[in-house]
Amino acid sequence: MHRRKWLGQAACGFGSLALAGMVKGAANPLASKNPPLIPRAKRVIFLFMQGGPSQVDSFEPKEALQKRSGEKLKFFYPRTGKHQDMTLYGSPWEFQNYGETGFPVSSLFPNIAKHVDDICFLHGMQTEGVAHGPSTLFLHTGATNLIRPSMGSWIMYGLGTENENLPGFISLSAPPTKGGPRNYGNAFLPADYQGTVIGRAGFPAEKATIEHLSNSMLTPEEQRKQFDFLQKLNHSQIAKNRAENDSNLDAVINSFELAYRMQSSAPDVLDISSESPETLKLYGIGEKETDNYGRQCLLARRFAESGVRYIQVNYSDNKATPMWDQHSNLPKHADHAKATDKPVAGLLADLKARGLLEDTIVWWGGEFGRTPYSQGKDGRDHNPRGFTVWMAGGGFKPGFKYGQTDEFGAEAVTGKVHMHDLHATVLHQLGLDHEQLTYRYAGRDFRLTDVYGRVVKEVLV
Repeated sequence: MHRRKWLGQAACGFGSLALAGMVKGAANPLASKNPPLIPRAKRVIFLFMQGGPSQVDSFEPKEALQKRSGEKLKFFYPRTGKHQDMTLYGSPWEFQNYGETGFPVSSLFPNIAKHVDDICFLHGMQTEGVAHGPSTLFLHTGATNLIRPSMGSWIMYGLGTENENLPGFISLSAPPTKGGPRNYGNAFLPADYQGTVIGRAGFPAEKATIEHLSNSMLTPEEQRKQFDFLQKLNHSQIAKNRAENDSNLDAVINSFELAYRMQSSAPDVLDISSESPETLKLYGIGEKETDNYGRQCLLARRFAESGVRYIQVNYSDNKATPMWDQHSNLPKHADHAKATDKPVAGLLADLKARGLLEDTIVWWGGEFGRTPYSQGKDGRDHNPRGFTVWMAGGGFKPGFKYGQTDEFGAEAVTGKVHMHDLHATVLHQLGLDHEQLTYRYAGRDFRLTDVYGRVVKEVLV
């Protein structure tokens, strides 16, 4: 009975880990590797705003849109692929200039606004897909409808992990819809590179953890003996029972090894009780609106500090409609901004104070933006043709903005950055060449950027 119980504890929750163990007689697939280029960053924290925040209501105000709100003009409509008459809808929020740069930020984000001098705004973003599913997959995997490895998996494949006692790729409160596990999956890369999910969208972050990190039934010495015996059995069987080039058995064995080691490391990282009251307040923990996302952002900092290579911090729920998806009732954007503004600003301040922002890329954005014209009475539709994301740290130019959309905010006209380009640029800052980071599968070499992408050197220090 004890053996079955321990096996369940060791395996449950760890079969999908981005593993850091090593199969006997084989090289550790996740050993830290020296990148081919000089890196400016060691890790990424991706703050995913699922649903598509509106660029003209957040970080790129448009004077013409405000003055001509209510007028009908002809716009290209991505859903139909045709030009048709649309009604301009001015932003209900006021903008104010902040920092030494004097960059405008709407009243939705008063806390992030204080950090504009550390932020690099990309106002000319473009992507593929006009629906959430395809665009979310494209954001995470570089493909709209095919099964491809997620960006975190590619980074793990290229760089390995800094800490063998923790997963190298973590997705906090991963959304169950709009691609689900494919957004943190390894696809055809070896199973060792799959992401680890901690928490679920729509459930309190306070309860987010990795299950079965302790075993009250056995002493550490007994666990060690049992674990050694288990791995001896695994290694004796692996050569007989796996198909050629099958990485899944290796990954399962590695998952047991990492699960065993994590018992001494992961609980401390997941336990935020050691943080000072000032730090908890910085992230908005303990406040009704910000507690949930604040906890996720603080965990992201703790994982980054502990050597986790790629951390997705998802702002999403378990409903079919994503959070920032206001096809009607655009003022609902204020609720999402309230929930995320202080935690994100707290993360930036905390990383900077600890000297981590310099070699950590913080990436904020959704799968696309929104239209400057109305949908229904007071909503905005999806807009993949021109939107804003921002980057901070990791060698991106601080207090800088690149590109812009047209006078109304409908389409990027200068400084265009395709999602493939952003992927290539993030990899470059980590010391990886997006054209050389390939994996041969089904007779061809695949890469995150497919056959596209350029490094946007204009936004780099």
